[in-house]
Amino acid sequence: MERSAVGLPLEKIGLFLLLISLTMLFMAFSIGYVFTRSQNSADGVYLPPIFIINSFILLASSYFMNKANRAYKDDDTKGYQKALTVTMMLTILFMGAQVVGWFYFKSSLIGENIGNGANYLYAISGLHFAHIIGGIPFLALFLYNAYKKMQEPMTVLLYFSDPVKRMRLQLLTIYWHFLDGLWIFLVLFFLLNMLF
Repeated sequence: MERSAVGLPLEKIGLFLLLISLTMLFMAFSIGYVFTRSQNSADGVYLPPIFIINSFILLASSYFMNKANRAYKDDDTKGYQKALTVTMMLTILFMGAQVVGWFYFKSSLIGENIGNGANYLYAISGLHFAHIIGGIPFLALFLYNAYKKMQEPMTVLLYFSDPVKRMRLQLLTIYWHFLDGLWIFLVLFFLLNMLF
């Protein structure tokens, strides 16, 4: 495990730099939305209810990522496999529901509402969607390894005792929680803008 000058693994530093840059990017979009709305003296953009439902789907996926981490620490192969599988299924469900939300509520979001910054809702949720897609290959790799490399007691022991795998699972979990927290922030942000 390669370490930086400050003693932290390079992968951890890379993840934290990514999260800082994503925070700034989403804050810039949020500020842009408020500015556009104030310039047009417009009402807040309509937030499709499916976006709120998606919040619960993402919270459930975070819960199962935590379960995967606990199962990893407890050397619980079946629990680990199940938690990762459910996380992947919830992620796919989120993505499907998101696409439905974009298309089903298109007429409510665009049309006469374009002046209130409805395009920001598409841009911000689309950007979030892209970062979920970016995390899926890593989740899929853990899922693949959980089934492929955990069939015999010896391979299970080697897998669960690998500190690099443990750290990478923790980094993936941090990334997942960050995206979930970011989504909750965005939903609350647009809900508050609907009210005021």
